Amino acid sequence: MSSPHIRWAGPRALLIELDSLETVLAVHARLQETPLPGQVDVLAAARTVLAVFDSRASAQAARAAVAIMDRETAAVDAAGADPVRIEVVYDGDDLAEVGRLTGLGADGVIAVHTGQLWTAAFGGFAPGFAYLVGETDALTVPRRSSPRTAVPAGSVALAGNFSAVYPRRSPGGWQLIGRTAARMWDLDREQPALLRPGSTVRYVAVREVVEVTEPAGQQGNPAGRDMAAGAPALEIITPGPQSLIQDLGRPGFGDLGVSPAGAADAAGARQANRLVGNLPGDAVLETVLGGLSVRSRGELTAALTGAPAEAEIRSGSGSRPAPMYAPFPLHDGESLHLGMPAAGLRTYLAVRGGIDVPPVLGSRSTDLMSGIGPSPLAAGTVLPVGPADRGRVVGQPEPPTLHPGLNQGGTGSAPVVLRVTPGPRDDWFTPQSLAALTGQDWTVTAESNRIGVRLDTTAGRTPLERSRTEELPSEGVVAGSLQVPPSGLPVLFLADHPVTGGYPVIAVVVPEDLPVAAQLPPGALIRFQAVDPGTMEPLRPGALQQPQPTTPTPVANSL
Repeated sequence: MSSPHIRWAGPRALLIELDSLETVLAVHARLQETPLPGQVDVLAAARTVLAVFDSRASAQAARAAVAIMDRETAAVDAAGADPVRIEVVYDGDDLAEVGRLTGLGADGVIAVHTGQLWTAAFGGFAPGFAYLVGETDALTVPRRSSPRTAVPAGSVALAGNFSAVYPRRSPGGWQLIGRTAARMWDLDREQPALLRPGSTVRYVAVREVVEVTEPAGQQGNPAGRDMAAGAPALEIITPGPQSLIQDLGRPGFGDLGVSPAGAADAAGARQANRLVGNLPGDAVLETVLGGLSVRSRGELTAALTGAPAEAEIRSGSGSRPAPMYAPFPLHDGESLHLGMPAAGLRTYLAVRGGIDVPPVLGSRSTDLMSGIGPSPLAAGTVLPVGPADRGRVVGQPEPPTLHPGLNQGGTGSAPVVLRVTPGPRDDWFTPQSLAALTGQDWTVTAESNRIGVRLDTTAGRTPLERSRTEELPSEGVVAGSLQVPPSGLPVLFLADHPVTGGYPVIAVVVPEDLPVAAQLPPGALIRFQAVDPGTMEPLRPGALQQPQPTTPTPVANSL
């Protein structure tokens, strides 16, 4: 094999480019089997492996460690399992069109689809969605020119040289050739995903299958635990525009199509837990633009952090203000009401003991991209509160973690500076665009959400322009990635970002600045500052290119 190209994907992740799917699966299997120190996640894609680490130091050490991996051993281990049998009724709406596009006819498509072994290369946009590569290219077809708004669960489809099964009802532009009853994703199984990278599949034609229905219990029920009489709890009176249960997320499931999720402003969530004496990863409430009202059942200790909002505690005897960034009591029957934040977007409410809903894949966070975890909160929901750890003390008032340059609306203010490292695909853009990313201001649009901050140019500025126009095979992406679609307007991925993307990433916001990005309101101005991913030192103005190692990384023959 030729030498892989190792690119930085932010200061804590490496994108390893390889020369074939076989090598991708081999390297991925080895990293899964024997994780490198500090490795948090590893994600296979068409021609790359994304390895994510817990720190910049771990990522730097991993560049050298990759050199001594044994590709041959990993390849044997990855290929050992028996193929998964997936029964298919070939009656898809696009079967005739695929037959025409390939010149095989409908019967020929079925024969080729069932007559070869398919290998799961990498996960997709939904939990359990796996891109399968066949042994031939005979079924290579384009995506539909007009995607469907809803593809039924269990649909068997083709696009490019891939085959896949839709695990749940979702929009999609693939060519539908059949349907199956195979359950691709089920949280009730020990291994929720039927297929993982390296799994092999044999499609089998049948005359009839039981129709697939949406699996029950794919989202945690916020009130799913039976609460003892008199146990402390928090009742939702009104949720405001959006209120979610969040903790520090569920990293490590990228191969299953599950994003890390977790609090968008992790610094704010950690501070809220610290103030009430919780562990950093305990579950809190994340609410957007105020409007949240809750009632205490039992005696609670609470704290508000993140975006500062006027808060009032009401009871039968009157009302009093609730402080920000300090613990306060919330007595039995009292209600807490949040107003519109004076700055930022997201306010966090923690209660001592944490929100004690059932975890899903080890986390209580709501993931809006994957549809995993507790549902968004609704009026009348009662949330159990866990027992307080008496060994942890309630904290003292603290300064806010919110960036001082933020204000509601953002117009007319100085831009908020976010540090970025060169992206793994910075070489897909013109020199003028590389300079423009850090040389001009960008505006946050109203279409932003937990998946990503959508940006627009300021007056008189132009969008980014690519120097390469071919299609980029889907590859892993991390939170903070600045992905650039054909419009040339970047999208800054946040906590619920998709695990893979097909648009080039020009730069990556450093993890320490993501809490700032998560609090940017529509209209806020951003200025990006380029820093070196290894040293975090500022790069010269206009410089945004992957740094070259001073000595070659010896990965060519032993990977």
